[in-house]
Amino acid sequence: MSTHPLIRAIENTCRRDNIPDFRPGDSVRVHTLIKEGDKERVQVFEGVCIDRRSSSACASFTVRKISYGVGVERIFPLHTSRIERIEIVQRGRVRRARLNYLRELQGRAARIKGERSVVEQDQAGSHAAPENTVPAPDDNSPSA
Repeated sequence: MSTHPLIRAIENTCRRDNIPDFRPGDSVRVHTLIKEGDKERVQVFEGVCIDRRSSSACASFTVRKISYGVGVERIFPLHTSRIERIEIVQRGRVRRARLNYLRELQGRAARIKGERSVVEQDQAGSHAAPENTVPAPDDNSPSA
């Protein structure tokens, strides 16, 4: 069923273009604007993306985390102006589009296999040798 061109044009004005390519299974950090009284601040919600819904202007995604032993899920509209940015912390390797089975799992069983992202590796440090180490001798140097 195709939508009317006018509706499609209005939806395209609301779409965000700075959304990273993340999928269910990825660990994400969502920076959200929260209004408290007359002030606004940024609140960070970090967890595993367990669901992505629709690709239209009303698209949303669900993020799940464990806070003090209690599972917390939050559904974010994808194209809202209240989301400041979305960071991908870790890519997860899963075989499903909806990870609802994680709700019944606890501890190590709820882990998702994946690789560390490039951003995380840069924060951990580069692979250069530490400054206080002695370099290995060359093969051409004379031995005593």
